[in-house]
Order: sequence, then C-alpha cells, then structure tokens
Amino acid sequence: MTLAAGTRLGPYEIVKPLGAGGMGEVYRARDSRLKRDVAIKVLPASFSSDPDRLRRFEQEAQAAGSLNHPNIAAVYDVGTHEGAPYVVSELLEGETLRSHLVAGGLSPRQAIDCAQQIAQGLAAAHEKGIVHRDLKPENLFVTTDGRVKILDFGLAKLTQTEPGGTRTDIPTTPATGTEPGIVLGTLGYMSPEQVRGQHVDHRSDIFSFGAILYEMLSGQRAFRGGSAADTMSAILREDPPDLSATDRRVSPGMDRIARHCLEKNPERRFQSARDLAFDLEALSEASGQAAIPPAVVLPRPNRRVAGAAIVSGLLLLAAAAYLVGRRVERSNRPGPPAYHQLTYRHGAIQAARFAPDGQTIVLSAAWDGGPLELSSTRLEFPESRPLGLAGGAALLSVSSRGELAIIAGGQPLPHGMVRGTVSQVALAGGAPREIAEDVLFADWSPDGERLAIVRVADGRSRLEFPSGKVLYEMSGGGWIAHPRVSPRGDRIAFFEHPVYPDDRGSVAVVDLSGKARTLSSGWETEQGLVWSPDGDEVFFTAAPAGIARDLYAVNLSGRQRLVARVPGGMILQDIFRDGRVLMTRSIERVSALYLAPGETRERDLSWLDWSFPTDFSPDGKTLLFCEQGRGGGPRYTACLRKTDGSPVVRLGEGCAVQFSPDGRWVLTTVSAAPEQLLLLPTGPGEPRRLDRGTIQNYIWTNYFPDGRRILICGREPAGPSGLYVQDLSGGKPRRIADGLFVTSSHLISPAGKTVAAVDGARRLVLLPVEGGSPRPLPGSTRGDFLLRWADENNLFISRGSVPAEIFRVDVTTGRREPWRTVVPSDPAGVRSLRPIVLSADGKSLVYACNRVLSDLYMVEGLK
Repeated sequence: MTLAAGTRLGPYEIVKPLGAGGMGEVYRARDSRLKRDVAIKVLPASFSSDPDRLRRFEQEAQAAGSLNHPNIAAVYDVGTHEGAPYVVSELLEGETLRSHLVAGGLSPRQAIDCAQQIAQGLAAAHEKGIVHRDLKPENLFVTTDGRVKILDFGLAKLTQTEPGGTRTDIPTTPATGTEPGIVLGTLGYMSPEQVRGQHVDHRSDIFSFGAILYEMLSGQRAFRGGSAADTMSAILREDPPDLSATDRRVSPGMDRIARHCLEKNPERRFQSARDLAFDLEALSEASGQAAIPPAVVLPRPNRRVAGAAIVSGLLLLAAAAYLVGRRVERSNRPGPPAYHQLTYRHGAIQAARFAPDGQTIVLSAAWDGGPLELSSTRLEFPESRPLGLAGGAALLSVSSRGELAIIAGGQPLPHGMVRGTVSQVALAGGAPREIAEDVLFADWSPDGERLAIVRVADGRSRLEFPSGKVLYEMSGGGWIAHPRVSPRGDRIAFFEHPVYPDDRGSVAVVDLSGKARTLSSGWETEQGLVWSPDGDEVFFTAAPAGIARDLYAVNLSGRQRLVARVPGGMILQDIFRDGRVLMTRSIERVSALYLAPGETRERDLSWLDWSFPTDFSPDGKTLLFCEQGRGGGPRYTACLRKTDGSPVVRLGEGCAVQFSPDGRWVLTTVSAAPEQLLLLPTGPGEPRRLDRGTIQNYIWTNYFPDGRRILICGREPAGPSGLYVQDLSGGKPRRIADGLFVTSSHLISPAGKTVAAVDGARRLVLLPVEGGSPRPLPGSTRGDFLLRWADENNLFISRGSVPAEIFRVDVTTGRREPWRTVVPSDPAGVRSLRPIVLSADGKSLVYACNRVLSDLYMVEGLK
C-alpha cells in the first residue's frame, strides 16, 4: 500500500515517501496537533490478519514508546490505517551507519564515539527489559550533529510462530544490495543463539554490537559467506580475522572489547550493555595517553664492544625500570569517579536514599508534570516500581531496618521541601503510621529506632532528637534543614539558614547534650548533607555564589575540602557504607512569567537563571525583580524590566522588595554584616540608607500608602521576629507587634489602617496599625497565602502550589470568590509558582516559576 501526499492517518498528514522495505514503507508526515514533522512507518497489511501478531506489535510499540534516551529514536504514537498498523517516531536528519560504512571503516576516534553512544542507548533499553534483536548498521542512524540513534526498538522484537512451533526473528529493515546481500545483511549480525532459533536475551544485542564494532574498526564484516548457510556456519563456529590483519591501527583495548562481545557463549560475553559502555568510556579516557614504545632488538655484540654493550644494556634496563615504575605508580593511582545514571524521565527528584541492601534505591519524584510519587528501583535494573501509596508522598529517610519516614499529602514549599505529618511505613508494604505533625525534615538513627525531626511551631524551627526532645532551635525567621544523624548516633549535622525560605547559610553540628557549633559558613545555597561512612566528615553540596552546587566535605575541626564538581551543579542525596554516593544533577531555574490582561499564555520576563519577581510599578508597566542566581552576585541584584520585554535595568546591589507609591524609589535589602535597608532611585538620584536601629535581619518590608512610612518585618539579636514602623523622614524603627510576619508587598490596606500578616501558627491575621490585637482573617485556613489588598474590604489570597488558585476574600465575612487559576503551560518539574504578584488594578500578574529537571546518579570512586 502506497500513500499519496495529503493522505491523513488520524492527526498525521503524509508529506512524501522516504523509503520502503520488507517491514513496510516509511513516510515524512506532519503532526497537525503539535505542528511538527514526524516519520511514519506503515507496516504490511499482513500484520492485521494475525490478531496475536498485531497484539504483540502494539505491546512492543508501547514498550518502545516508554524509552526516553538521546541515543534511541523516540516513538510517539501507534495506530492503524485501512487495516495496516503504523508507528510514529521522531524525524531524523542524517544517514544510517550503513551509508557511512560504504567507503570502509571509521577512524578509531569515530568508531569509539559511535560505539559509546550505541552502548549507552542499548543499556537504557535493556534496563527497561527491551531487547532489540535486529541490531545492524541499517538500524543505526547518525544525525547531522553526530548523534547516533538506535532505530526500531520494539519492532525488532516482533516474532512469529512458524509451523512446528519454531520462532523466527523478523528484521525491521532490509540491508542494501542484491537478494543475497539482504539475507547476509540480516544474518551477518545475528548471535549464535538467534541462528540456532534458541531463546535470546539482551546478550544477543551485545553480540550484534560486537559485529558492528568490528566492521566500524576494520571496514569488513565480521561474518560473511558465499551463502546464508556459510554465514550462519561462520557465526556458529568461526572467529572473525584478527583486526591487526586489516591494515588498520586498532588498539589492543578496542580489539579486546570487540572480541569479548563476539564470544559464542553468552555467558562469556559482557553481561550488560552498561558494563560495555563503562569499558568503552575508560578506553576513550585512556586513548590520549602515550603508547608503550616498541621493544628494541639489539644485534649480537662482539668482544671488542662487549663492555660498552653491557653498560648500554644496563642503562637501558635502568631506564626501562624507571618507566615501568612510573607506569605502575600511575596505574595504582585511583581513577576518576564513575557516574552511573539511574533515571531518564522528565521531571524533578525530591529525594533518594539507599535501602539497607545497598542495591535497592527508594526515591520520590514528580515526573512529567504529575504529583510526587514514591517508588523503588534496583541498580542492576533501574526501572522504577511505584510503592503504591495513594496521593503520593515525599521521602525523608530510610532506616537500617527498611522503614521509611515519609510525608504524605503535605504542603509543598520552596527548595523541594514538603511540610506535613511524618509517618512510618515499611518498604515491604503496609499502612503508614503517623508520628509527628508540622515536620519539614526527618532522619533515622543508625539503629532504626528513633527519628531526628525538624518541626515548625510557634514561629520557631526546632531540631528534635528523639521526637519531642528539642536539641536546637532557631527563631525570628531562621530555619533548620537536612538533619542527618551520625553513624555513631552521637551527633546531628544540619544546615542553619538565617532567613526563611532563603537557603543561604552554614553547616552546623549539635551533640546530644544540645551543644552546637558551626563547621562551615558563608554559603550562598546549601542543599543535601550526609555523614561520611566513618563519621569523621560531613559531606554537603553548596555554592559560594550562584546556584551551581559542588560537593564538599568538612571534618569536626572545621577543615574543609572540595570533593567533586560537575557542570551545572549537584545535590547530595545519600552515601552507602561502602562509599557509593547518590546525587542528583539538576537544571534549576526561577523564571518570572508574566500574564498580560486578557492573555492566557505567559511571557518570560526573566533575565538570568533566578529572576524572583516582587512588584509592579504603580502604572503596571514595569516589573521589579531580584536576580538571585550566579549572575546576581552574592548579595543579589535589584532589577527593573518593562512588561513589553525591554532590556533589563540594574538598579544596584540587594534584594528588591517594593516600589514606592509614586514609583520613584525601590525598597531594597542588602545582605551584609550587618544587613542594610536601602532606598534605590528608579531614575536620577542617589541611594539612601535607612537607620536600622536594633534590627539584625530584614525579612520583608512594605510601603504605607502615604509613601512617608514603611512597615518592616525583621528580627533583633535576641527575641522573636516582629513588625516595625519606620518614618522615612528620619528616626529609628518602632516595634508594633511580636511574632507576626509579612512576606510579600502591598499587605497594608489602601487606607493604611490594617496590616494583613501571618502569625507563628501560620494563620492569616489582621492587625490594626494604630494599636490593638491581631484578629484572625475569617474563613482562612492553613495553606492560604497572602497576595495583596484588592481594596479596603477585600484581600487576594492564593491556595495550592501547582496549579495555584487565587481567591478574592471579604475581610469582614470571610466570603471568598474564585478569581483565577494559575498553571504554567509546561508543568514538568515545576515545584512552585510563588510568589504571585498582582498589579494594582488586578488585571496583570507575574509569578515565579521554580522549575527543576533532575536525573539521579550513583557515583563510585569519590574520596
């Protein structure tokens, strides 16, 4: 069946044919829904006449569609057209590997590069239980940018039952050439077990890979005879000619790898494509070293020069001994760390931990825009298996007894945190048992009996061990994160952050008597902390500037060292007792996404990697934001940008908070020693520094509507955080309330009479500015976030993380009306949409889209 241009297969419109073969015809087509070009392979109509074969096709195509790897051609869809099944995949630009081999073999560098990519793609498929069974140069595609893609996974595994009950592999594409070439092209890459019609597994693909590798290196096929029978006999009984006989310079290491793949007995081959990829990687790294010089053959000496020859020989022996000694010394040095990728899906990993056996890994992650899901995986077969907890759960810790500490259905917070009730559940299954409320973090003791927890209560962050016994606490906006109990159970290490939710801070340790001390300080961002297996050091991931975290270690005397650095940064997750490390490598960004009046799709008004929006100008035409990433510097940068996307204007150093009512000034806090509060001019003028009085840390500030005073949420050296009023004409801040917080702008009512705030129990309250006690906002519940006043009688609040619902609330009756729902067009990896900033007229909004896309790695060889 040949399809004409314009023929429609569901949402796909045929553009032109690309090729044909024994497994059907391939077309270029247009996907009308996603506006992209795709490749469609229409399989022979004979498939539809065999229901069992058609069912297997659908199953295999679905399995292939689950693969997501840069070295595997993506499968998008399957369907049928006039009784013929078809499969939709990504459209590739380039040529098959066969086309590259027409002129002979590849250079050693090209061969090893292609081989590494093929092995990595095979490893990803095999780890999902998918075997290709028809790997050959025709099914390997080299794109124009040098990426190798494995084609037709799933289709290659289709089998049919022949009379007599034998199974015959069906090739997915024909080889080029005459009819004998077609047969030999397929047979020439089959494994011995395929030729015999025996059951095959992933090691059959490794044999086929070896045949391809041999051909890339030598320019000749590993197995080729005058007939199909001759080729099958060679596969079963003969070894291919030595690569050294091909007049090509092939390293002994590459020759060894090829021959190890081509072992007749599957038990003697590489047992996994992952191991094969590791060997190729190691060979690639070593290929830059100088080769061992050839041996020197000396002529037989005569008596007259015998003495000189002996001396010369001794000198040569000494030199050789020196060189060999240097080589042995180098070989004994520890090699570079090995990074083994364990996940390949699109989303964010919240936490990952080793189980007690060291081979099982438990992780919680939000994939493809879905909710957090708790799952487990095995190192030898990293396919995640959901643990079946309804509603998802955040992982906190795994005990030595196989018990999990989790938070199910908690409240999402910045930096991937979840606040809620911590529960205990067995890895083997069962119902969770609740332990403690208002928990952010938890970690099991080495014996698996007790939990160290970080609890938030009454505006204080408390480290408890065991639960209920306070070892250490922070007040006034500070918070404790990532506690880990030492291997001996005598200390707890943790991060200490002075201002919530900023993750700047220090590494600290506290003993069981409550004596705490700081081990390392001055970090711009800290996430991920674990003790070394011997308990002598604390490993942690942090950055002195920006958000690209590196791995450091510090001992109990405060001696610090850099352990590892990777592009883009990492977050430490766990360390097993044998030194293996779990870490996530993430792409993390905060974008300022703007929704103009009447529009439903966002405009990105971000500048660099961490653009944190805080306010609109009074006319709604200019956005105020704080650049907090590497480009923003250690003290951040206050910035302006018009909503039409005009270039960014840098106002100065610090965290921009709010425009003045006339738009001429911007309130800005600068992290320094001590912290400073500045007024930065939006036009001509000089910055003004305000008298800080006794305030040590600034949490947030608000202009009063009259523009002559500001409201400060801050903390003094001793005592809880509170609210202050400061006159801009001069004078020190005056404290008006204890234990209340404001964490966004425009929380003073338009008449300047009432402040909307949050108390220590996270309840929304209304405070009279001129005196009086705060009263609860009617109808508010935990999980409500203040946005701004709409008018003197109504507030805008939001609820939920992703998506976020915005309500208009009557402050007298508590009646709330749905106003808007905010959800990004691409929710994958989005952790939160806060803050949400509304314009004065409520017609425009901008929100901070905190997106993290991460992959999990197991690392060996870190010291």
